[in-house]
Amino acid sequence: MQAKTLVTGVIGADTHIVGNRILSTALEKAGYKVVALGALTPAGDFIKAAIETAADAIMVSSLYGQGEIDCRGFRDLCVEAGMEDILIYLGGNLVVGKQPWREVEQRFLAMGFDRVFPPGTRIEDVLATLAADFVARDRGERLDATLPTPWATRQGAEP
Repeated sequence: MQAKTLVTGVIGADTHIVGNRILSTALEKAGYKVVALGALTPAGDFIKAAIETAADAIMVSSLYGQGEIDCRGFRDLCVEAGMEDILIYLGGNLVVGKQPWREVEQRFLAMGFDRVFPPGTRIEDVLATLAADFVARDRGERLDATLPTPWATRQGAEP
């Protein structure tokens, strides 16, 4: 089977790149082909890169708390580009201030993200979730974002 292609990057005016580089390196070591866009990436650049590389998933990071602004309409852009079935993951410090994680997660799931990860999520949890989601998608099953991710199973409802 050919390696899955993933587009990674840090959205909007966010310059926090270290975690995204760590994730990209781990994804490559796990056998994925990674197209790393780096920091300060407009939403449209994720979509363009996904089209150009026939990506299987887009993994968006945001650490400066402006995720609600930067990620608004992201799924719509994918649909408009003919990629309605692409997996879209989001992770990081997505909102300003301390808010209940489940509320934050639900907000971004409602925006069309398939998975939303809190700050401090372990790389192995992302890898396990991604692998399981690809298996489900390849079987033609719909993803159920309400199923607990490994971090939720280990830590309870709040990260």
